[in-house]
Amino acid sequence: MGTEQKVAVITGASQGIGAALVKAYRDRNYRVVATARSVKPSRDDDILVVPGDIADRKTAERAISEGVARFGRIDTLVNNAGIFMAKPFIQYTEADYAATLGVNIAGFFHMTQFAVAEMEKQGGGLSCRSRRASSTTRSPASRPCSRP
Repeated sequence: MGTEQKVAVITGASQGIGAALVKAYRDRNYRVVATARSVKPSRDDDILVVPGDIADRKTAERAISEGVARFGRIDTLVNNAGIFMAKPFIQYTEADYAATLGVNIAGFFHMTQFAVAEMEKQGGGLSCRSRRASSTTRSPASRPCSRP
C-alpha cells in the first residue's frame, strides 16, 4: 500500500466519542488504527482494528507496529481512551485506582511514546488527547484537539 494517505490512531475507539472519531477520520479519507478492549472487527480495509487493554504496554506497541506494517506510517494519535469513576473519590477501591491509573496515565504514556517515536522517524505528526480522557495529564508531546 502507498504511504500518501494519512493514518490516525484512535484509542477508546469502540463507542461514543472514539467511534465517532473513527468515522470522522474515515470521512476525511484517513486510514485508521482503532484500538479498545471491546472494539469490533471492521469490513473497511482502511480501518485496522487492534483489540486490547490500553493499560497494557503491549497493546500500544501492537497498535503502532501493526499500523505501520499495514499502512506504512502514523500521522496522528488521538488518546481518547479514559476511565471516569462516577462515585466519590473516597469510595474508590484499590482496583478502581489501579484501573484509572492504568488507562488514563500508563495507557496515555505508552501509546504516545510509541506513536511519537514513529512520527519522529517520519519527520513529523500530531499527538493529541481528548479532554475527557486525560484531564489530569499534561505532556509537551500532546495537545487538546476537537476535530481531525
